[in-house]
Amino acid sequence: MGKESYHWQRYTLRQRVGRYSAFVVVAVLLYWTISTVDVFWPWVWSAPEEINDMLYRMMPPNPRAIPDIVPVLIETINIATIGTLLAIILSLPIAYLGARNVSPNKATLAIARVIIVASRSINTLIWALLFVAILGPGPMAGVVAIAFRSIGFMGKLVGESIEEMDWGPVEALQASGASKGHITTYAIIPQVMPTFWAVAILRWDINIRESTVLGMVGAGGIGMLFQVAIDTFRWNTVSMVLVAIILVVLFGEVVTGAVRRKLI
Repeated sequence: MGKESYHWQRYTLRQRVGRYSAFVVVAVLLYWTISTVDVFWPWVWSAPEEINDMLYRMMPPNPRAIPDIVPVLIETINIATIGTLLAIILSLPIAYLGARNVSPNKATLAIARVIIVASRSINTLIWALLFVAILGPGPMAGVVAIAFRSIGFMGKLVGESIEEMDWGPVEALQASGASKGHITTYAIIPQVMPTFWAVAILRWDINIRESTVLGMVGAGGIGMLFQVAIDTFRWNTVSMVLVAIILVVLFGEVVTGAVRRKLI
């Protein structure tokens, strides 16, 4: 009797049908997603010409706008800095209560987790719109918006660091009869501090970028000047503002890099 021929296949018939069905579903969903986006294609085709025209109008940047740019640029940095400091103060207890291994009970854990999720779910511009309506236009609304957006970011990362810490020093202090305050001070904080500084520096760097657009919704900073320049078609001033924003972001990179090398 001859040997039976055997043809090896990587996937079974059931697996192949499942894979092809998944590809079809993804393709249909992708087509449906694209079809729901209302695109005016003549504007898309003329986009290169419009970009070229805009760049022509933006060159050269207007140096006479610098006296107007510098004060709002400083205000932008101050909004990011004060907002980050406020977020640090508010996020530390939330991070502690949101860590499963140290939270006093399930109620405080749930409340802290809800605050973290709510803060991270709402974009900074939406927070800014809300606080402009509550506090009125100006940098105060920007500071609070930056802080509320940063609480969830810092609370989540610092809380995860607390959950992942070595529990040995905590057990050693508990065995010696140390109070909760001493345990937090001598066993938890020393392990969490490197992550805390890394997260705080990173968040300040992010907030520098986000604070540059808050003025477009009335929350102070250079964004308001940028929006006014666009609305009045002063494209040379627009380019000068963009240069200033790039410079302040580079400044943030240099500062955060130097601080990170010193502290971490």
